[in-house]
Amino acid sequence: MPKHSLDRTVFFLGSCSTCQNIIRENRLEQRGFRLRDIKESPITPEELDAMKELSSTYESLFSRRAIKYRQMGLGDLDLKEKDYRKLILQEYTFLKRPVIIQDGMIFVGSEKATRAMLQEKLGK
Repeated sequence: MPKHSLDRTVFFLGSCSTCQNIIRENRLEQRGFRLRDIKESPITPEELDAMKELSSTYESLFSRRAIKYRQMGLGDLDLKEKDYRKLILQEYTFLKRPVIIQDGMIFVGSEKATRAMLQEKLGK
């Protein structure tokens, strides 16, 4: 799989302790990863499209845990791929975090299995 310009980038939310723990426990900053706080520096449509290319769907990048998901009543709607893309670009909290890209692989979210795969990839 070809490398992207986003290679070795971590998209996270600075106020998220889980994101900070994942960054710290994997020593991502020390390993030369670029850290990108999505609140301070929002993702671009091109970056989101590149993430989708690696993860296969916009839905896989979408967080249903965001407070606005419930506030906006999105659970009652039949969302399509174009809706997920639009919502993520509109509201940074809809991006499932963290998103870590390395060597053409993408690790999305903080689930235990995702964290284990990341650690295996990093050789920890």
